[in-house]
Amino acid sequence: MPFRVRRAEYFYTTVRNEPGEGYKLLSQLADLGINLLAFTAVPIGPLHTQLTLVPEDPARMVSDVKKAGLVVDGPHPALLVQGDDRLGALADIHAKLFAANVNVYASSGVADGKGGFGYLIYVRPHEYDRALAALGVG
Repeated sequence: MPFRVRRAEYFYTTVRNEPGEGYKLLSQLADLGINLLAFTAVPIGPLHTQLTLVPEDPARMVSDVKKAGLVVDGPHPALLVQGDDRLGALADIHAKLFAANVNVYASSGVADGKGGFGYLIYVRPHEYDRALAALGVG
């Protein structure tokens, strides 16, 4: 199987760039029973970090974080690609998006060390349906 693509939704929040802030949020989410498919932390200046959260169940995320008093922005559309890790796998995905005139404005990926990869693709909302079609998602 070359790769499979699924619709995903992400949320983000900003925390102080201090030890333990990511741990605190991830622990709260785990305590709420929110399973994450992906997580990214990126510094945004010297004092803050933006945490991007891709939950398995976005509706639950919306409901449960609100009840817990957590502040997140979202949901926003994304694509989660998983597949067999091979040379050129990401280039093949980007070729399909390029052919559909879809701009990838951010992405992150990782190989699992066992022959597979995961890749999170962010496109603008007005290009989302075109990206899904280009990658064969109905």
